[in-house]
Amino acid sequence: MRNLFRGLLRWLILVAMAALLLQLFFVARIALMATVNPQSTAFERSEAWRILSTKGSLPWRQQWVEYEQISDHLKRAVIASEDDGFSNHDGVDWDALEKAWQKNAKAEALVAKKAAAGVKVIKPAKVVGGSTITQQLAKNLLLSGERSLPRKGQELVLTYLLETLLDKERILTLYLNHVEWGEGVFGAEAAAQHYFRKPAAKLSPLEAARLAVMLPRPKYFEKLPNSTYLAERSAVIATRLWRAELP
Repeated sequence: MRNLFRGLLRWLILVAMAALLLQLFFVARIALMATVNPQSTAFERSEAWRILSTKGSLPWRQQWVEYEQISDHLKRAVIASEDDGFSNHDGVDWDALEKAWQKNAKAEALVAKKAAAGVKVIKPAKVVGGSTITQQLAKNLLLSGERSLPRKGQELVLTYLLETLLDKERILTLYLNHVEWGEGVFGAEAAAQHYFRKPAAKLSPLEAARLAVMLPRPKYFEKLPNSTYLAERSAVIATRLWRAELP
């Protein structure tokens, strides 16, 4: 019994040490990003492998540009559309998370009610996110795409590390250079060239708003450029640009 206890204790210590080393690795990686531009993210690498394995080729568009080379219209549009409290929160918007959870719970309950009544449900309940720009960056930079409580916990840890070790301007720069904007299209410069044949610095308010509205479902909207929702929502975001606070 004593040997079993010692073995269990040794195993727990090894797991704790491995977890600590992983966090130290993340701290070092994020601290380095304060001055070194990452060439790729975990999400980009997984997408590159998926595209290459399914299509046999890798159409890839990405080009790093500095903060000053990205239109303020795009910065404001992304903040207005994705995270209007970005410049002021500490990485997590708990109110937005709570509202998203409530909306998702209601949507799931409605689907369950229809199913119980014998109504055929064609589409699943729409999942509403509540993640901030920093949370999205944490997830895309260093984590896999799986969904689990441990992974969500790690995302929160990375979110606070990003907010602690980097300033808001750097976080927004990293996000805008690596966020997905279509099949193999990553970053503001690639998106501006792909959709509007111009550099990210030259985007108009409406063009910037259109790119921002695409973000939750970039591959979907890439295939539906004439979407009524995309046009209407872009017009709304374009009118809100002046309210978005830049870091």
